[in-house]
Amino acid sequence: MIQLCEISKIYEMGNDKVFALDHASMEIRRGEFVSIVGPSGSGKSTMMNIIGCLDNADEGDYILDGILVEHYSERELARIRNRKIGFIFQNFNLLPRLTAEENVELPLIYQKLSSKERKRRVSEALEQVELSNRRKHLPTQLSGGQQQRVAIARALVTMPSLFLADEPTGNLDTKTGREIMSLFHTLHESGNTIVLITHDNQIAGEAERKIHIRDGKVKEEERDADRKNGMECSLCQ
Repeated sequence: MIQLCEISKIYEMGNDKVFALDHASMEIRRGEFVSIVGPSGSGKSTMMNIIGCLDNADEGDYILDGILVEHYSERELARIRNRKIGFIFQNFNLLPRLTAEENVELPLIYQKLSSKERKRRVSEALEQVELSNRRKHLPTQLSGGQQQRVAIARALVTMPSLFLADEPTGNLDTKTGREIMSLFHTLHESGNTIVLITHDNQIAGEAERKIHIRDGKVKEEERDADRKNGMECSLCQ
């Protein structure tokens, strides 16, 4: 589903070049639950932005569903972000003046779905995250865990093929973080592809595969012998 081959992202700091990503390669298959773990400044956010088609690499190839991302038009990339990828952020990114159900409905309005279809999908998404009884509440009337559930419902409602979660438990207490991770496991068991980005090794360890990133370089934690070459993109061989 996702192939990154020798990806580099370079920023110029005066006369120096800084590699946010330094010839990073990885492959993520459809239906996998993968974590990308690393300290602050390691390149995690840059990696998320590239995987989510929010930014472009300076070097290397990103293949999404068998097609080079550079071959997509801006309109096609916008469609991918709205339909193929469900984004879940650390800070929830909910609109404060909209209720839970209105926040969840927003991406469907951009898709120009009918009111009836939007209502049905929003109801199902809120039910999946067990927030049907909070649908009329504003974000300020919800706990941090409930706000994250709304954010997950907003990602769910477009029925994406990939969930991209950036520090989804970062602003939550331990108990609430466990509840959110349990929800991710449920989504994975339903066949969804999940890429979770975190600085927390314990959270990262809940995924099927753990990929480490430090100073822009990527390395997979080998869990068995037959995964020895799992990080190498087939196009890089």
